[in-house]
Amino acid sequence: MEGKKSPYDAKIWTKSYDEHVKPTLEYPKESLGKIFDDAMKKYPERIACYFMKRDMPFKELREYTHRFATFLQKNGLKKGDRVAINLANCPQYLAAHFGTILAGGVASGCSPLLSPTEIAYQINDSEAKFFVTLDAVYEKVLMKVIEKLPNLKCVITTNISDYMGLSKPIVFLGKLLGKIPKGKVEPYSGKLIIDFKDVMETSIDLQDVDIDVKNDLALLQYTGGTTGLPKGTELTHANLITNVVQVATWLDRREAKEGENNLSAFPLFHLAGLAMSMITIYTSGGQILIADPRDTDHIIEEMIEKNPKIMVNVPTLFLSIMNNPKLKDVPKSTFNNIDMYVSGAAPFPAEAIRDFEESMLGTNKVLEVYGMTETSPILTMNPHYGKKKIGTVGLPVPDTELRLVDIETGKQVELGQPGEIICKGPQVTRGYFNKPEANAKTIIDGWLHTGDVGVMDEDGFITIVDRTKDMLIVSGYKVYSVHVEDVMTKHPDIELVAIIGLKDPDRPGSEIVKAVVQLKEGIQPTEKVQENLKKYAAEHLSKYENPKQWEFRESLPLTAVGKVLKRSLREEETKND
Repeated sequence: MEGKKSPYDAKIWTKSYDEHVKPTLEYPKESLGKIFDDAMKKYPERIACYFMKRDMPFKELREYTHRFATFLQKNGLKKGDRVAINLANCPQYLAAHFGTILAGGVASGCSPLLSPTEIAYQINDSEAKFFVTLDAVYEKVLMKVIEKLPNLKCVITTNISDYMGLSKPIVFLGKLLGKIPKGKVEPYSGKLIIDFKDVMETSIDLQDVDIDVKNDLALLQYTGGTTGLPKGTELTHANLITNVVQVATWLDRREAKEGENNLSAFPLFHLAGLAMSMITIYTSGGQILIADPRDTDHIIEEMIEKNPKIMVNVPTLFLSIMNNPKLKDVPKSTFNNIDMYVSGAAPFPAEAIRDFEESMLGTNKVLEVYGMTETSPILTMNPHYGKKKIGTVGLPVPDTELRLVDIETGKQVELGQPGEIICKGPQVTRGYFNKPEANAKTIIDGWLHTGDVGVMDEDGFITIVDRTKDMLIVSGYKVYSVHVEDVMTKHPDIELVAIIGLKDPDRPGSEIVKAVVQLKEGIQPTEKVQENLKKYAAEHLSKYENPKQWEFRESLPLTAVGKVLKRSLREEETKND
């Protein structure tokens, strides 16, 4: 490539953009708080969110947001102070998140599924002064470590049922049956412990905050911690609004029409879910909040009742919906109303996409995307209107610089060759909070090194081949686990498969390919089934890619967003060594 402009520098992907998408966009200069507040003020009577039979208009959500912001300011929050939000998807999360940003604070999503030690780590590492959580988490988790949280000044508790629209007797029955977790909230000396409903009694007296959009943080979002402890990713107001505009423009949806709703089962504490929520608010659309992403019965009921235009999920959840017998009850009009099924956070095998689109009565509707916490989160997307290339994660979004480089030399690779994805852009983080060593390894000469291996074709579409840490070395050959998984998932007996590498005791520096398999419901790992799978692998994979060890499980461990938790599988192997 010496002496001529590389395809990456030429941004060859822009030739594949939809007509309405320009390579460079204009972005608002205001703070996120003002942008979202203006969006909520625009259509006060429109429904902002739907939650368990509760329809909340924008004027009500905006009021809750202002009350929450005022409460924070009256209780000592200064610009840049952290507020950790430890909730399932519910209206309280939206009020806390947007209220924190409006008050000049920095929101930090925190999973309710974390252990006491993990929650304590995140609160202390982020230096959070406020913590919003479920009453059950307060009693069963936080109280075990609260004495180890010296910087924490205030805990706001709530129950998932507090802002449901169900009748009180049904809510009470749900608590009685244990379907709705409930915890006892006791005071704790030296810290303000207050109920969310009491916070909502705060008289609105919001003070303006001078926000430096380019440099002030709006979000301190923790990575999944696949290697080592989770790191707080610093995302500024500019990072986030840039990505909101990039995605809204790409989807040709700068303003939603009356009655247009989005359904995402991604948790709001995960940036994929939060980003979709922010995009929906920005466009003045409605969002259907799903508290339990594994309850596909409820998701299907909401599809029928609310007729969403966009659905956003991880591939495993889309497949779970597809396999739910209740799907046959969904009217064809519902499927016709859905413009797109946005899929991210994990690979969606091409054969599975075809099966899914056939079941959901729509072709060219699955829109695969790619990104990460460090990119606010979207980096690439398949076209909205144009032909989507199944199995790819699409094209870099506007104003994004992207290259694929050799993992060992750092030199740009030719089109069609695998290389690590590195990127620059206005949506890319400046780094991790208080982690100079991680920053030095991840951001080199201004380029974010994603740790993902991809291949770019002549049209600029990218296929994710693997994570660099998931790439196996077998007798000197590189084995990309995602490729092996994609091939094996096409077998009709396999529901999920994870490929991991084991140390080869006979060959130092080499690994053994192991397949951990979850078969489809009703299929048992009989000797005949196992032999068929091994024969299939031998026919469709190279000799060095072929799994040498097989393990069959009723289910594979999944993250909170439905990704296969390979780290857990590797840790099990390490303990067994």
